[in-house]
Amino acid sequence: MKAQDKSEYIAYRISKAEETLLAAKELANKNYWNSCVNRLYYALFYAVNALLINDGVIAKSHTGVKTQFFQLYIKTGKINIKFGQLYSDLIDWRQKGDYNDFFDLSQEEVLPLLEPVEIFIQKIKVLLNLA
Repeated sequence: MKAQDKSEYIAYRISKAEETLLAAKELANKNYWNSCVNRLYYALFYAVNALLINDGVIAKSHTGVKTQFFQLYIKTGKINIKFGQLYSDLIDWRQKGDYNDFFDLSQEEVLPLLEPVEIFIQKIKVLLNLA
């Protein structure tokens, strides 16, 4: 990937992360908790993907993104493990909320996730020199 294409892609993914976070907040305001978690997960997925692309890592699946992220950022201590746990939890809850019957998240479970997701995205922007 050319440097210009790479920087445009990274900017696009961060923009998508921020837009998706806003969508999650709107869904929270309407008490759509499973959908909110779906959007929170995707907000982080887009931001993490931008981080990986910045390092020249192209993952072809959600699992690949998670694996590479944990190897390059969590295990090395570049990103605090609490954010790794948040990302893992959102992956699990998004899967359950999207595919399991009778799995309904609550306001008490979801509202406390909004701020940490926003902080996590800001942390990634700092690592990308975009903040």
